[in-house]
Amino acid sequence: MPLITLILLPFIGSLLAAVLPANARNTESTLAGLIALFCTVQAALYFPEIADGGVIRQELAWLPALGLNLVIRMDGFAWMFCMLVLGVGSLVVLYARYYMSPADPVPRFFSFFLAFMGAMAGVVLSGNIVQIAFFWELTSLFSFLLIGYWHHRKDARRGARMALTVTGTGGLAMLAGMLVLGHIVGSYDLDHVLVAGQLIQNHPLYLTALVLILLGALTKSAQFPFHFWLPNAMAAPTPVSAYLHSATMVKAGVFLMARLWPALSGTEEWFWLVGGAGLATLLVGGYAAMFQNDLKGLLAYSTISHLGLITLLLGLNSPLAAVAAVFHIMNHATFKASLFMAVGIVDHESGTRDIRRLSGLRTMMPITATLAMVASAAMAGVPLLNGFLSKEMFFAETVYVNTTPLLEWLLPVAATLAGMFSVAYSLRFTVDVFFGPPATDLPRPPHEPPHWMRVPVELLVLACLVVGTLPAWSVGAYLAAAARPVVGGELPTYSLAVWHGFNTPFVMSLVALGGGIALYALLRRQRAQGRLDAPPLMHRLSGQRMFEHLLAALTLAGRNGRRLLGTGRLQWQMLWLATAALVAGTLPLWARGLPIGDRAQLPLSPTFALLWLLGAVCAVAAAWQAKYHRLAALTLLGGAGLCVCLTFLWFSAPDLALTQIVVEIVTTILILLGLRWLPRRDESLRVPTLAEERRTQLRRYRDLALALSAGAGMALLSFAMMSRPFPDSTSTFFLERALTEGGGTNVVNVMLVDFRGFDTFGEIVVLGIVALTVYALLRRFRPAREVMDLPPQQRALPADVDTDLANPRQTADTAVGYLMVPAVLVRLLLPFATLVSMYLFMRGHNEPGGGFVAGLVFSVALLLQYIVSGTSWVEAHLPLYPRRWIGVGLLAALATGLGAWAWGYPFLTSHTAHLHLPLVGEVHVASALFFDIGVFTLVVGSTMLILTGIAHQSVRSHRYNNARADDEAAEQAAAATVPTTRGETAWN
Repeated sequence: MPLITLILLPFIGSLLAAVLPANARNTESTLAGLIALFCTVQAALYFPEIADGGVIRQELAWLPALGLNLVIRMDGFAWMFCMLVLGVGSLVVLYARYYMSPADPVPRFFSFFLAFMGAMAGVVLSGNIVQIAFFWELTSLFSFLLIGYWHHRKDARRGARMALTVTGTGGLAMLAGMLVLGHIVGSYDLDHVLVAGQLIQNHPLYLTALVLILLGALTKSAQFPFHFWLPNAMAAPTPVSAYLHSATMVKAGVFLMARLWPALSGTEEWFWLVGGAGLATLLVGGYAAMFQNDLKGLLAYSTISHLGLITLLLGLNSPLAAVAAVFHIMNHATFKASLFMAVGIVDHESGTRDIRRLSGLRTMMPITATLAMVASAAMAGVPLLNGFLSKEMFFAETVYVNTTPLLEWLLPVAATLAGMFSVAYSLRFTVDVFFGPPATDLPRPPHEPPHWMRVPVELLVLACLVVGTLPAWSVGAYLAAAARPVVGGELPTYSLAVWHGFNTPFVMSLVALGGGIALYALLRRQRAQGRLDAPPLMHRLSGQRMFEHLLAALTLAGRNGRRLLGTGRLQWQMLWLATAALVAGTLPLWARGLPIGDRAQLPLSPTFALLWLLGAVCAVAAAWQAKYHRLAALTLLGGAGLCVCLTFLWFSAPDLALTQIVVEIVTTILILLGLRWLPRRDESLRVPTLAEERRTQLRRYRDLALALSAGAGMALLSFAMMSRPFPDSTSTFFLERALTEGGGTNVVNVMLVDFRGFDTFGEIVVLGIVALTVYALLRRFRPAREVMDLPPQQRALPADVDTDLANPRQTADTAVGYLMVPAVLVRLLLPFATLVSMYLFMRGHNEPGGGFVAGLVFSVALLLQYIVSGTSWVEAHLPLYPRRWIGVGLLAALATGLGAWAWGYPFLTSHTAHLHLPLVGEVHVASALFFDIGVFTLVVGSTMLILTGIAHQSVRSHRYNNARADDEAAEQAAAATVPTTRGETAWN
C-alpha cells in the first residue's frame, strides 16, 4: 500500500467526521479509532523493510523543474515517529470516547483531531524539506483549533492564539531556513540534504540557515525562551493535551533537530545554540513544575523539562547522545501520555485538578492511582522503569562529554539537579494527590472510570514496565532502527542492560533520587507553613509577560499608525496607493535609465489616434461628471473601458478584448449596485466658501497631475519594451510549444490552463476566497441609518427612477421602463446567452474564448434576469447555489491535477486525445478541458455570490424602510384611537 495513505486517510476521516451528526459520538469515535488503528497496523508492517537501514521512498512529480516534488519517505526514525503519532493517537481516540461530553460538539473534535494526525504524519514522512515546512504549518493551524476547542472559554482562546503566534512565527522562520538550506545544497530533497553535511557546514550561509531552522524547532518544542506557550495550551481538553504534548506537537521540534542532525550537527554553533537552549529549558521547566498547583500545569512544565533534556542530548554533538535522545523520545511519549490521561480521569471523576484540594484518592480510585504512580515513577527515573534507562544514558553523556573544563563540571551538576527536580515534582504528583486523608470538599465523589477509558493508560504503563525490565528484548531492535538514520547510518556501541555496575551515572541517579526526596520534603514543609503561596520570582519574570507586553506594544503601534496614516475616505487611500506605486516605479528607472530600443516603428494610424482621443475624452469627462451626475460618469467610464477593448483588438489580442468587455459589464453592474449606498448630492446645501472651492480645485489638479504622470510612465514603459526586438523571448517559447506540447492553437488559453496551470489554480482559489469573504461580510452588513432613511430615488439613482425591490413585479416594471428592454425578451435571452457561453467555452483551446470569459458571459446572462425580474422571481424560477458552484469548481480543477498524478506525471500536466465519434467525426479533447470546467464553474459561482449578495442588501434596506413606514403608520393609528385622560398619556 502506498505510504501516502498514512497521510491521506486521516484527512479523509477528518472530512467524514465533520459531516456526522452531533449526537453520534459512538460513530465518530469508531471512525477515528478505526482509521488510526488501520494506519498504525499498516505502519507496523513496514518495519521489516526499514529494520536494517532500509528506506522506503515514493515520489509524485509536482514541480520537478524547481525540485519540488511530493516525496513520501520512511526510514527507521520516521517509522518510529509514525508509530508514536498513530499508535498513541489510537489510544487517545479510545480515551476521548469516554472523556468527551455528549454536550460537546464531538464531530468537530474528531475532525480536528484526525486532521492534526494527518498533518503530523506528513511532517514525519516528508522527503522534501519544503514539504516538511508545509505540513509543519498545518500542525500549527490544527493545534490552534484543538487548543481553542472550547472557544467559549477565555483561557482556551488565549492559549490557542499564543500557541499559533509563537509556533507559526517560528515556522515561517524555519521555511526561510529551509529555502537557504536548499540553496546551499542545490536541492530540496531530504536525501540530498542529509548527505551534504560538509558542504552545508563549510558554506558562508550555514549559520543563517541554522538559526532560522532552529527558531522553528525551538518554538515548536517550547524551548527556552519560547517555553511559555505550552502551559497556556493546557486549556485544551485532556485528550488533546495527552496527544499534543507526548507524541506529536511538541515532539515535532526535536524530530526536526534529530532529522537534520547528520547535516547540521558537529559544529560549535550547533553545540552552543542547541545545547544551551536545551540546558536552560531542562532546568527552568523542572524548577517551575515543582510550584504548580494544577495537575496539567505540573505535567506541562515537566514536559518542557524533558524536551530540554532531549534537546541537550542532541546538542552534545555525540552519536551516543543522539541515540539516548531517540530512546528518551520513545520513553517520554509512553509515560507522559499515560500521566495526562490519568489526570483527565481524576478531573473527570472528581471535578477538579487542583492539587491543594485533592488527597487520598488511592482509597477511592485504587487502580487509577496505581497506574499513575507507576507512570510518575518512570518520569522520575526510578530503576526498573523505562525512564530510568534513558535518563541514565543522559547522565553518562554529561559525564563523558568532551568540552571546556567549566562545562565538563557544570553539565553533570546541572543534570543531577534536573533529576532532583524531576523526583520532587513526581512525588508531588503522587503523594499529594493519592496519599493522605481522603478529600471531602471535592465537586464530585471520586470513583473509578469506565473500564475502557482506563485501558489506554494500562497499555502505556505496561510498556513502561516491560521496557524498564526487558529493554533489549522489547525495544532493542526498534531503537537501533530508529537511531541509525539519526547518527548517519553507523550506530555507536551502547548497551540496554538494566545494570551497568556501580559507576558515576548510577551514583548521579542515586543522588537525584535522594536529593529529590529531600527537596520535596522541604517544599512540602514550607508549603504547609504558607511560605510558597506567592509564585517564585521566575514566574513573575516569565516569557509570557514579555510576549504579552510585546503584543500590546505592537497593537498600540499599529493603532497609532492607523490613526496617523489611515483614513476612511477612499480617495485618500487611492492617492497614497497610486503615489507609492509611482515612486516605486520611478526610482529604479531614475537610477538605471530607460533606454529605448531600435526596433523599426510603424506609422501612426489616424484611426488609432482618434480611438484613444475618444478614450481620453471619456476618462476626463467621467472624472468631471462624477461631481454632478454619477450615472453619467459611470457611463463615460464604460466608454473608456470600451476603447481599451478595441485597443486589444487593434494589437491582435482578441482573448484580452473579449475578457475585458465582459469584465467591463460585470464591473459596471457591481458599481451600479454599490452606488445605491451613496446619498444623492443635494444642491440645496450651503454654498461652499471661496477657500473651500480653491482647495477642491487644487485637489482636482493634483489628482489630474498624478493620473497623467502614472499614465505617461506606463506609456513610456510600454513603448520602451515594444521598441526592443525579442528574438529568444518567452513569447516565442509559448508560440513554438503551444500546439506541440499544449495541444491547442490559442496560445493565451494554453498558457493559462497548461503552462501556467498551477498559477491559474492559485488565482481561482483566491477568487473563491474573495467571493466567500464578501458574502460573509455582507451577511451581517447593515447600511448607515442616514442612508437607509433616504427614499429609494435619492440613493445615487436618477430622480425619475423609484424602485421597490421588495416588490418583484414593481421592480420589473420600473427596470423595464428605465432600460427600455421588455422583461420577456431578457428572459428569452438566457438560453441564447447560455449557448454563446458554451460556444466560447468549447472553442477556447484553439480560438478566442475559454472558461473564464465563458463563465463571465453566463453570469451576465443571469444578472440580467435579476435586473429585470428582481431577486425573488429569479430565485423562484432559477434556483442557484453559488457556494456549491465554487466548491464544485475547485474540486474539478483539483481533480484534473490529481488525474495527472494517477498517470505518473507532474501535477496538472496536460494531455490531448483525438477521438472519433459516430455522426460527429474527429474530436480533439484535451485534459485541460476539465480544468477549464472548474474555472468556468468557479467564476460563475464567485460572480453570482458577490453581485447577488450586494443586490440582497438593497432588498433588505427597502424592506427596512417599508417596515419602518408601516410601524410608524400603525403607531399613529393607535395613538389616534386610544383615549387620553388627565395624568395619563396615550402610550403607556
